[in-house]
Amino acid sequence: MDVELRRLHAADVALLRALNQVFAVAFGEEETYARSPPDDAYLSRVLGREHVIALVALVAGEVVGGLVAYELDKFEQARSEVYIYDLAVAEDYRRQGIATALIKQLQEVGSNRGAWVIYVQADYGDTGAVGLYSKLGVREDVMHFDIPVAHTHR
Repeated sequence: MDVELRRLHAADVALLRALNQVFAVAFGEEETYARSPPDDAYLSRVLGREHVIALVALVAGEVVGGLVAYELDKFEQARSEVYIYDLAVAEDYRRQGIATALIKQLQEVGSNRGAWVIYVQADYGDTGAVGLYSKLGVREDVMHFDIPVAHTHR
C-alpha cells in the first residue's frame, strides 16, 4: 500500500473536511462534526497559521487518516512544544503503520520548527492509542480538566 503523507495549507480545505470526516467516524462523534461545520474561509485561515499543523495520510488520493497538532511557544526557555490534539486512522487502514508514520512526520516538522517535545493525551481504556504512544514516548500520568469560558453575546 502506497501512503502519501502531506501537511495541509490554506488551500487544502477539502482535504481538511475529509480528515474531519475520518475523525467524526473514528471518535464516534458524527453529530458533533456535522452540527455546525465552519465555512471555507475560516478553515483556510486556520490552516494558514504556522502554529497549526494538520497532516493527512492519503491512499490513492483518499484521506485515510491524519492528525492535528498545535505548536505552543514557551516562556521559561526560547523553545516550543507540539501538542497532538486529534489523531485517527480509518478502521480499514489501522495497524498498518499509518499513525506511526504521521507522528514521525510530525517529529520532523517539530524538529524543523525548533520544538523540543511532542505531547499527546490518551483516554484510559483506549488500548490502541496507549500502545502506540507507549512505543514512541514516555508515559506520564496526569489529570485533565476542562474549564469553561464565559460566553458573552454581542
